[in-house]
Amino acid sequence: MVLMVQPRLVNGAFGDPSLFLDFSFGRRAILFDLGDIRNLSARETLRVRHVFISHMHVDHFIGFDELLRLFLHKEVNLHLYGPPGLIRAVQAKLGGYTWNLLNQTSPDFRLHAWEWSPEGFCSRQSFHARCRFEAGKARQEALRSKVLLEEPDFYVEVEMLDHGIPSLAFAFQERLKVNVHKSKLDALGLPVGPWLSTAKKLVRSGAPGDTVVVVDPEREVALADLIVAQALVSDPGERVAYATDFAYTDENVERVVRLAQRSDYFFIESTFLDADAAIASSRRHLTAHQAGEIAARTFAKRAVPMHFSPRYLGREEELLAEFEQGRNSRRSRQN
Repeated sequence: MVLMVQPRLVNGAFGDPSLFLDFSFGRRAILFDLGDIRNLSARETLRVRHVFISHMHVDHFIGFDELLRLFLHKEVNLHLYGPPGLIRAVQAKLGGYTWNLLNQTSPDFRLHAWEWSPEGFCSRQSFHARCRFEAGKARQEALRSKVLLEEPDFYVEVEMLDHGIPSLAFAFQERLKVNVHKSKLDALGLPVGPWLSTAKKLVRSGAPGDTVVVVDPEREVALADLIVAQALVSDPGERVAYATDFAYTDENVERVVRLAQRSDYFFIESTFLDADAAIASSRRHLTAHQAGEIAARTFAKRAVPMHFSPRYLGREEELLAEFEQGRNSRRSRQN
């Protein structure tokens, strides 16, 4: 099965947190967190159109400058989503540079900063290169759910966690995956063509079986016929969850478990060894053992520990071992 996105930690387990979601089809990518992104090629970075930022601690936001530098002379819209305070942080970053060379003839790079909170609303502010990134009036936009970005093929959900400050966790969810079996199409005497995109969208939207799809000016077919013949086969869509920088509290854990439930990939911070649990608690981080227990509760197909503290450089195997111990101890209790 071909995955819609290929997730990759930009800086490994010890580096700044940043998860690159590279789309398998089309020139597109998404970033979860904005730590140092110089390990991405310029070509990879320029595929990004949406960035989801957990919070604005330096190791989660320092990549903003690299992003700005690469996109500055591009005619694109770049969207940043984060917790309350993101707009002020973006404005402060932009205000630290001199923009006298920008004017109405410049490529109109447009940066949009969105703030989300559990009250169910977003504040949005746009910054345009042609206006030298002067801030306009922030707009309030109602959100009816925890979905920050919604597109025909996928959506991105959010949960707010406590890290002493608000910290957001995210999940990418592909909508129902619809695969085409060419041999079954051949058996029906139907060709491969653009009409299949329409058929797949109808299946994903839950259209009734008697819905008719036009194949060409002379032929049409009902969705039910395609499904019964297994020319179109549906599978659950891919889910990638990402949670970092949060205290080990019941409320945080329940929110993360709900967000990452049965995900294909679950990236979770595993910052300290259990021997340093007191330090982890004081800094509102997890130990690797705690992270492993949370991961076991999600039933994720693949759980990836990350955001290891630099104090453990050279001791990665200890963190990985404690993470697995946490998973196994939780599984034994579940059984």
